[in-house]
Amino acid sequence: MKLALSVRIVEAPCKTKLFVPFEELVAIAKETGYQAVCLRASAGGVATSPARLAQMRRCVEDAGLFISMVTADFNVPLNNDQGPGSLRNIGPSLDVAEAVGCTLIRVCLKNRNDIPFARQAAERAAQRGIRLAHQCHTTSLFEEVEPMLGVLAEIGQPNFGLIYEPANLLLNGQSYGLETLQVFKPYLMNVYVQNHRLNAAGSETLPTFCRGDVCFDHLDPWTPGGVDFEAVTTALKQIGYDGTFTIHQAQGIQSADDARTFARRCAEYFTPLLSNKPSSI
Repeated sequence: MKLALSVRIVEAPCKTKLFVPFEELVAIAKETGYQAVCLRASAGGVATSPARLAQMRRCVEDAGLFISMVTADFNVPLNNDQGPGSLRNIGPSLDVAEAVGCTLIRVCLKNRNDIPFARQAAERAAQRGIRLAHQCHTTSLFEEVEPMLGVLAEIGQPNFGLIYEPANLLLNGQSYGLETLQVFKPYLMNVYVQNHRLNAAGSETLPTFCRGDVCFDHLDPWTPGGVDFEAVTTALKQIGYDGTFTIHQAQGIQSADDARTFARRCAEYFTPLLSNKPSSI
């Protein structure tokens, strides 16, 4: 597996801008042992000029890294009612992916009316050698394991797949271990990781379609009591997954020094898990 760092770690809560410049984050990813960066519209997307996108691509490639996935439209990570809009006009997102040398785009489906547009978008993406993927995510068609498998079957396009994210599965009351990954395997295109702990008196709350409001604590990835990352990485290896494993934690980090410290500690924690060596944390 290839370790990737999402720009989300330095993203503002509004999800439309970064606290640390993209170039600095790329340098941090290179320095702290990552192979890829995950791009979101807060850094570059459909509202970004082609010249800037080309500049970002050069920055990443000059560092010897690659862009593992693009989330090109602000509304997709916001997961709002406009999130599926890019499926109805996928061209600009495809242009962004091509501009930065990436073949995977994250998209959003909120209700069943979005399924035909997802199919059409995937057909257009396939013509350009690009894949589309949906994250396991609250208040979407991808909350629960069996229903999301049904949606994937309805879309029925080999280049439309899944971003496995165990913390969201946990919030939705779903198993996220080996049994789930075995049924996800034919669709698995990316892995996101962040750490949550279910807690009825938790400091955070998210709505879900399947369970109503769910309270939880947001934990550092290496903090025990949340997602069992040893079980996650073991199961990923058991199914033969060899794609990107992306640090997708919402940290709101506002300085390069803090971003470097966090990125390094995540790499020190996850690299041994991915390579069957004991962790130093």
